[in-house]
Amino acid sequence: QVRLVESGGGLVQPGGSLRLSCAASGNIDSMYNMGWFRRAPGKARELVAIISRDGTANTADSVKGRFTISRDNAKNTMYLQMNRLKPQDTAVYYCHADTTFGDNWGQGTQVTVSS
Repeated sequence: QVRLVESGGGLVQPGGSLRLSCAASGNIDSMYNMGWFRRAPGKARELVAIISRDGTANTADSVKGRFTISRDNAKNTMYLQMNRLKPQDTAVYYCHADTTFGDNWGQGTQVTVSS
């Protein structure tokens, strides 16, 4: 199994920036794709960005050009740099990892964009 711990969420004004981190521990060698998902109040969970082990990344159209996903395999950590945040980005953000054992999820970190 893999344990995922998110950090970096908080309250930010519209137009501001935050950087989320996801630290992985456990059976790291079993991981391949990692990603960020979010769930806004009253809405379904949605994929924000995904990155493969070799660094190939894709982001959702709703955040393209504002959010950047990255991954440091040496530190077993994934990041989500979020710039030009909007109120509609408010959600709980979850780290996810595909592993040979199945899906692994973090506990989530709250991001609130409000003035």
